[in-house]
Amino acid sequence: MSRGLVDKAKNYVTDKVTNMRKPEASLSKFRLKGVSREGVDYLADVSIDNPYSHSIPICEISYVLKSDGRVIATGTIPDPGSIKGNDKTVLNVPVKVPHSVLVSLVKDIARDWDIDYLLEVGLIIDLPVIGNFTIPLSTQGEVKLPTLTDFFKN
Repeated sequence: MSRGLVDKAKNYVTDKVTNMRKPEASLSKFRLKGVSREGVDYLADVSIDNPYSHSIPICEISYVLKSDGRVIATGTIPDPGSIKGNDKTVLNVPVKVPHSVLVSLVKDIARDWDIDYLLEVGLIIDLPVIGNFTIPLSTQGEVKLPTLTDFFKN
């Protein structure tokens, strides 16, 4: 009899946690930030809506940038801050692509001077009661490469 009660309690808690409101996120922009000697810098904007009245800590942001089926940039941002309570927070995720990687994408670049990309972002947040929760995000599109004038702007 106690086993049945424990199972009912587990099912009840699981149901409540599953139906609990959670923060939602989206990737809104991926754009050129600048050019340096080390590579080309891009920024991805991650918008996060927090349904709770208190702020929620972000444990880590990880990203993978792919083009032509190959990984061209990866990285993590540890402890980037918190999501404001009952508000939308926009985080800028910097992505650096080394020049050497761009050279390996010559076929794609030569066609239209842009990179066809797939950006995958994992946003790990610390939810009360639940613990660490990952929000997976992805977007794909085309991003223009810098021109000669972009090199001289900095």
